[in-house]
Amino acid sequence: MTERPTLQTVAAYVGVSRSTVSNAYARPDQLSPALRDRILDAARQLGYPGPNPTARSLRRGRAGAIGVLFTSNLSYAVTDPFALRFLRGMAAATEQRDTSLLLIPLPADRDVAVRALDNAAVDGFCVYCGSDTHWALAAIRARGLPIVATSPLDGAGPTEHHVGIDEAAATTRLGEHLAGHGHRRIGVVADGVFPTARPTAPVDLAGPQQAHYASTRGRLTGIRDAFTAAGVPWSHLAVVATAGNDRRDGQHAAALLLDRPQPPTAILALTDVLALGVLDTLAARGLRAGVDVSVTGFDDIDQAAAADLTTIRQPAEDKGRIAAELLLDPPADGHRRQVVLPTEMITRPSTGPAPRS
Repeated sequence: MTERPTLQTVAAYVGVSRSTVSNAYARPDQLSPALRDRILDAARQLGYPGPNPTARSLRRGRAGAIGVLFTSNLSYAVTDPFALRFLRGMAAATEQRDTSLLLIPLPADRDVAVRALDNAAVDGFCVYCGSDTHWALAAIRARGLPIVATSPLDGAGPTEHHVGIDEAAATTRLGEHLAGHGHRRIGVVADGVFPTARPTAPVDLAGPQQAHYASTRGRLTGIRDAFTAAGVPWSHLAVVATAGNDRRDGQHAAALLLDRPQPPTAILALTDVLALGVLDTLAARGLRAGVDVSVTGFDDIDQAAAADLTTIRQPAEDKGRIAAELLLDPPADGHRRQVVLPTEMITRPSTGPAPRS
């Protein structure tokens, strides 16, 4: 079998040093155009593809990429409306700094996932909605690279930053809005209750802290606080945990809530995608959002306005941009940053007074 050509093969063929061949690829300004052309022509003839990009980045001390860690499959990252806006914000920052994004899903096989994290040629990691995956955090912390997360990290060090929102305060506003309209029979449609996917079904949680993901815990806490203040204890809220953040999950969850002996007069979905599914089920049953059943979402994705959905607006692109900036331009004082971005309740016709029973 013919040996694969190397940088040394090209150097010997042309009659120059290895460093001269390397400069033809990495530092062309160091060579005359004629010599560089001669080296590249020889490389093509010999079948030499050029220096290994990963090895070259390690020699420079910079990989030129940020790893974005998703705990769900990769299709979520490229189809979920909020995730896409977040990535758009990251891309805006990385493009200005000649840096790429490497999307890293976590497969079910932990050994495979850890190898992927160990081998990722990146300068830092952004942990997107995965702060409770402790084994993955341990793997990336072992590499000593900077980390930024969209949820608070336990035991975070000086190079581990957080960019997020006050989840509980945001949903407290939604709960107070509905309670102020007289709603006391409340349904909640929640994703992120469990660490792995389960069929959409009602759940009996002792409290919000039983939910797996930090963002879910925060949003449930705000709902609990608002309705407890209105005289509706947590145990009286009907919570349905969804298999994922998919419109069909919202449709199924709404059906389960509406089929209860005493269906809710208001349904709070923890994302707009789930809320859109709730609206689908209401329409299919001839029920009017904001009249027969009030519905709220969270995120204010583009489809929310068209659906007249009351929701919480959070700055997805700013969150992504700031996350990337903290990794690429870390604070000069070496101290960790916790950036809490503002949210706004957007009131639309999907909510209204509780119907008289």
